[in-house]
Amino acid sequence: MAIQKSTPAVDGVHAFKLPDVGEGLIEAELLTWYVKPGDEVKDGQMICEIETAKAVVELPCPYSGTVKELFAAEGETVEVGTVIITVDDGTGGSGGGTAEADTGAETEEREKPLVGYGEKAASTQRRPRRRPAATAPTPAAPAPRPAPAPTTPEPAAPAAPVRSEGRPLAKPPVRKLAKDLGIDLATVSPTGKDGIITRDDVHAAVEAVRTPEAAPAPETPVETDRSAREQRIPIKGVRKHTAAAMVNSAFTAPHVTEFLQVDVTRTMKAVARLRERPDFADVKVSPLLLVAKALLMAIRRHPGINASWDEENQEIVVKNYVNLGIAAATERGLVVPNIKDAESQTLPELAASLKRLTETARAGKTGPADMSGGTITITNVGVFGVDAGTPIINPGEAAILAFGQIRDMPWVHKGELKIRKVTTLSLSFDHRLVDGELGSKVLRDIGTALEDPELTALAWG
Repeated sequence: MAIQKSTPAVDGVHAFKLPDVGEGLIEAELLTWYVKPGDEVKDGQMICEIETAKAVVELPCPYSGTVKELFAAEGETVEVGTVIITVDDGTGGSGGGTAEADTGAETEEREKPLVGYGEKAASTQRRPRRRPAATAPTPAAPAPRPAPAPTTPEPAAPAAPVRSEGRPLAKPPVRKLAKDLGIDLATVSPTGKDGIITRDDVHAAVEAVRTPEAAPAPETPVETDRSAREQRIPIKGVRKHTAAAMVNSAFTAPHVTEFLQVDVTRTMKAVARLRERPDFADVKVSPLLLVAKALLMAIRRHPGINASWDEENQEIVVKNYVNLGIAAATERGLVVPNIKDAESQTLPELAASLKRLTETARAGKTGPADMSGGTITITNVGVFGVDAGTPIINPGEAAILAFGQIRDMPWVHKGELKIRKVTTLSLSFDHRLVDGELGSKVLRDIGTALEDPELTALAWG
C-alpha cells in the first residue's frame, strides 16, 4: 500500500496522519502497534494494524527515523486525518525542539486534506504552540480600577481552546485508562501542562461520578444490579459497516423473498464423485460449490437478476459479468467478499476461488478490493442448522440466495414415498427491478440444476 507523506518535517520531526486507505472511510480502530517510542523505523516498514469498516490492514510508515511519540492507544478509534505517530529523521537542530512544539507548529501551516476527505476543524491539533511569556494574552477578568502590571506571567488556561475545538489531549496510556474506567475524556478537566489530561485527572473524574452515588435512595439498588449484569459492546469496524449497509438496503430496496424445496440427492452423489477426481484433489468440494454453479447458470439464462438500480440516472444497470459474493461469518462480524468474474471460471477454478475466499475471510485478512464490486450473493445458512431465511440484499445488488441445511426427508420420488436429501432455497430480490416472474424463473432454474446437475449441465451447456 503506497502511503502519501502527510506533513512537512518540523525540526526533523514528521507527523504521520491516519490515511484514507482508498475506500472512502472516515475512521479506523487501531488494533496493534508494531513499534514504540525510541524504535528505529524505515520508509515502508509496517508500523501498526488497523481495522476499517471493511477489512483489517497494515499501515506502512512513509518516513525513516526514530519513533518520537505515539498519539493513539491500541483499541482506540481514530478519525482519518488525525496524527497517530511522529518520527524524527535526525536532521533537526538541537535545543528547544519538543514533540509538543513540533506537532503544534504543524497546525500553524494547514496542509491539504487526504484524498477523499475534507479536514475537520482542529482535527490534527495535538499540542498548542508555545509562546513566550511576553506575548501571553492578558487576563479577561474586568477590573473596576487600574491594575498594576503583573509581576509574574499570567496563568494560561490551555485546556479551554483545545476542548472547544477538537479531541481532548491525552497520551495513549491515559486514553486507555479512561476507556477502561468508562470515562469520556471530553468531560475531564485537564490540569497537565499545555492542557494535557493526566492520570490523576481521570481518577478525579471517576470520583466525581461516584460522589453523587454516595447517598442513593435505599429503595433503588435494582439499577446498579442491572448494569452489573449487562454487557455493552462498542459498535465499530466491520459490524458498524454491516449494520449501516443492512439498514440502507432494508429501507431502500423493496424486498420480496420466495422459497423452494429441492430434492438434492443427485447433487450429493455428484459431490461425492467430484471429490474422487484428480483435478479436485487440492480443493474442497462441497454442496455450496454446485449451488454456486447452479446460480451462475441461472444468471446466464436470466441476466436481469444480475443487475443494480441507478437512482441518480434512473437506470437499471445489467452486469455482463458476475462478481459472486459469499457471505462469511467471522470473529469481527459478517463480511461478503466476492469472486471476480466467476461466470468465466471452470468448476475446479471456482472451487479453488471459494477455498481461497473463505480461508482469507476466516483469518480476518480479507482486503477492501475483495469486498467491493459484488453483483449477487449467496449466504449458506445451512451450516448453522437452519432450513431457510429471508436474507437482506447487499447494497448495489438485485438479489441474494440463501442455501439451507440438507436434511433427510420423506419425498415422493418416481411415484413412491422415499427418504431423500432435501434443502430449501430462499431468494430475496429487489422488486424495483426484478418482478415476480423473473425471480421465480431464476429460483426454479437453480432448483432444476440441483435436482439433476449432470443432465442440466448437458442441456444448458
